[in-house]
Amino acid sequence: MNGAGTTDALGTIGSTPVVELRRVAPRDGARILVKLESLNPTGSMKDRMALSVIDGALSDGRLDRSGRVVEYTGGSTGTSLAFVCAARRIPITLVTSDAFSREKRDHMRALGATVVEIASDGGRTTRELIRKMIERAAELSAEPGSFYADQFNNPDAAAGYSPLAEELWCQADGTIDAFVQSVGTAQCIAGVSATLRARRPGLRIVAVEPAESPVLSGGLPGAHRIEGVGPGFVPPAWRDGLADAIEQVSTADAVEMARRLAREEALFAGTSTGANVVAAIRVARRLGPGATVATLACDSGLKYLSTALYRGHDPETRAPHDSEA
Repeated sequence: MNGAGTTDALGTIGSTPVVELRRVAPRDGARILVKLESLNPTGSMKDRMALSVIDGALSDGRLDRSGRVVEYTGGSTGTSLAFVCAARRIPITLVTSDAFSREKRDHMRALGATVVEIASDGGRTTRELIRKMIERAAELSAEPGSFYADQFNNPDAAAGYSPLAEELWCQADGTIDAFVQSVGTAQCIAGVSATLRARRPGLRIVAVEPAESPVLSGGLPGAHRIEGVGPGFVPPAWRDGLADAIEQVSTADAVEMARRLAREEALFAGTSTGANVVAAIRVARRLGPGATVATLACDSGLKYLSTALYRGHDPETRAPHDSEA
């Protein structure tokens, strides 16, 4: 039993702070608030989703504590699931790729996960790679006693982000005019938008996708280097009307902004956060002074130290970890 004022590791998920951008935000635009999901225990917003998915499956019997969790992952989801499974003492197998940072893969292993890696095309995220990862995870989940987390299709994933939205609404004193978020599985933007729109029906939801793979906008899939987003197909959780607008952000612009956030705002995050802020700045300029735009720092820059993002490489070149896999 925990003593007064103490908790277990899972109790540290959530209640993340919000900061206002001071230097990269446009002077003639709305204020931009960033919720630091990077301060969750594994450094990612995915901790919320993982706890919801695992505990939901335990509660309704889809997962037995003697069973095994199986999932495909770009890294952060897998790390978060491995964290929750370590706390719940449940084995887990994760299918990932060398397209994603070595820090993420090492973190999964450190938390006790069995990690299966699928080779990428030069370290780039492509539709074909994601499909291969999903197929391999589905094969492994056919083993008796396995629970397939299936983040793209699991409704518990979106539910895990409702508390994030409630926190954000209170921290902004109910003044949010627009919420901006990059789309991978679309579970986060779906969960947050449902809660925020219930609070304020006219609030604008803006989705962000890689400019190189603009499938939500009706374009063709392509390769990019914004980890954790833009799978190259429209995710099952996406639906018409989920977002009021879609912003396309290039890998180069996302990388540049992530580096600026570290240098100018002391916010250390990954490329999806850079993409979020690029899009949030565009929205802030359109809304103008007096409005509030909110977005997320999806994860910590500590997950990307071995990659081109924080080693000064051109974002279109191979990151150091690609040649090591």
